[in-house]
Formats: sequence, structure tokens, C-alpha cells
Amino acid sequence: MFDSPNLLTAIIGFIVVLAPLVVVHELGHYLVGRWFGVKAEAFSVGFGKEVFGFTDKRGTRWKLSALPLGGYVQFAGDMNPASQPTDEWLELPEEERNRTFQSKGLGARAAIVAAGPVTNLIVAIVIIAGFMMAFGKVVAEPVVGEILEESPAAAAGIDLGDRITSLDGTSVDSFEDIQQAVMAYPGETVRVTWLHDGAEKSADITLGTHVEVDRFGNEFRMGRLGIGAREMRVDEVGPLQAVGEGVSQTYAIMKMSAVGLWQIITGRRSLDELGGPVKIAKYSGEQLIQGWYAYIGFVAMISINLAFINLLPIPVLDGGHLAFYAIEAVRRRPVSPRGQELAFRTGLALVLSLMVFVTILDISSLDIF
Repeated sequence: MFDSPNLLTAIIGFIVVLAPLVVVHELGHYLVGRWFGVKAEAFSVGFGKEVFGFTDKRGTRWKLSALPLGGYVQFAGDMNPASQPTDEWLELPEEERNRTFQSKGLGARAAIVAAGPVTNLIVAIVIIAGFMMAFGKVVAEPVVGEILEESPAAAAGIDLGDRITSLDGTSVDSFEDIQQAVMAYPGETVRVTWLHDGAEKSADITLGTHVEVDRFGNEFRMGRLGIGAREMRVDEVGPLQAVGEGVSQTYAIMKMSAVGLWQIITGRRSLDELGGPVKIAKYSGEQLIQGWYAYIGFVAMISINLAFINLLPIPVLDGGHLAFYAIEAVRRRPVSPRGQELAFRTGLALVLSLMVFVTILDISSLDIF
């Protein structure tokens, strides 16, 4: 049994999780920007006043700032939130102007913006693939080996030895497919098809809601069909298969994040399930005291969620920029500078309001209350 993390452990865990992932995210922007010939004026680890730093031969100021809760890369010419050309930009010498972000084509700008979230996803894929190669993959056929009493599966007539073949029309190849298909949908109805003594049966089954409580008292609501696998084995995994599994699991986690967010928006999940910096710090400390394996797995999860959040089509986030680029690609001209400016101001207000809201939720959920 592990004790709950103290404040110092939570802070250390939070910084050790978030700071490297933000640096990796911004490094993705920087490297792709450099590949397209865009000059980076500054690369900061953290926000606020510079603690120390140096300027490299390309003129980029690398610095560590006072508040280590994020970071940023500032490209030349990126003078306003909408990254639109300004009179100041037009007055630059041609050679200098060609090294700015605004001078690049639509595809290059989109690639630079997308590089941050994509780099976070690559980090998660590498971690998951590494775990697969080190420990193998747990494999279980979708054959029922256990049925919980009074469960949705038992009520529907599913029996021991039955083979689940599809859920909502999507074929099932392993027990993991069943878990991924039901965990994110507590209380919802799914169409389940299974084989019983060679005969195909189907039923609309309302999933149960299982509240998992971990050793630290954190609660997680999950959908439950009420069945267990008959037998499991651990298969060795080669490098290529491990990367494939990393991609597959990363996609599955992204999908669950999207489903969970939509369920919160539509009222099917409680707002209490939202988490902000305080809750991340709490979980970071909890995973840290459980050991490095649990902690590294948590890093992969946060990296995926960092990518997911940044890809949301909200102005000021990477996804907001990409949404404007998509509109520009369709219209063959960018949204007006005024329109972008208003959108980014609205997006900033939304993000800041949401941060304050989830922080209040996080603090109110602590044991001290």
C-alpha cells in the first residue's frame, strides 16, 4: 500500500512530467520551422523573466525562465496572435523577411504548427512501443470465460464459452477490442453480436457503470459489460509490431479523450471529471511514488492528452491555427486579420476561463475540503 504523495512530491512529479513534454512540443515546432528556413528568435523553457540563457550562431536565444510550467518558441515575424503580416513586417529587408513565419506557404505554416502535437504523439508511441518490446503484449481471444452476476451480459443471455464477434457493427478480434469499445460508454446502449454453440445472436445491451477507485481514492467511471476473458497469454513483440501497437494504442487513447470531452459537453459525464494543473500534479506525485514504470506510462498518457488538447480547434491553440489554415485552403484566401484577431482574443478568454474553472474544481476536490 502506497501513501498519498506530499506537496513536494506532487510538485516535483508535475514539473518532471510537464516541463520535458512542453519542451519536446516546442522543439517539434522549432525543428520543422528550421527545416523550412524560418528563424527562431527565442526558445524558452518556462515563462516570465529569464533566469539564464545564451544566443546561438543562428541568433536564437535559448533561455530558462522563472516559471517552469510551460515554454514557447518565438519565430521571426510572429508579431501578433494571428501571425498576420503587419506594416512592420513589410518594412523588413527581403532577405530577412524570407526567414519569417508569415513568408512561408500555407503547407509549410501548417506543418510547423502541427509539428508540436505530432511530436508529443511520437513520444507516446515510442514509450508504448518500448513497453511492448520489454514486456510483450497481453493477448486474449474474445471468448467469455467469466460472467458477473446480475451484469448486463448475464441479463442478455451471454453464456460461458460464447465468442463476441462485433460491437455496434464493428468486428471484434480480441478481448482488448471489447474493453476499448465499452470502457468510455458507461450507461449507454451498444449492439452486441456473439456466437453461442455456432449460432449467431444479437442484442441491444445497456452497459453498466463501474466506479473504479484506486489506492489513492481517485474515482474513474467506466462502462462494463460484465464479462471476463477465458485465458490470456503474453506474446513477444518485435520492433515494427511494437511501433504499430504504439500507434494503435495512442489512437485509442485520443479517441477516448474525444469521447470523454463530448460526454462532458453533452452532460453525460460530470464536470468533476475535468482535470487541470492541480489534478495533474496530484496524479504525477501518485505515479511517481508507485515507481518508474507507472510514472513513465503516465508520461505517455499526459503526452497524448497534451497533443489532444492542442489539436482542439480553439483559437490560440495549435488546432485553432490549423482550422484557420483549413479555411484558407478552401477559400483560397485567409480570414481577415480583424476576424482572426477577434477569434484569438475570444479563444484566449475561453482558455483562461476554463483554466480558472478546472483549477477551482481541482482544489475543491482535494482532501482538505
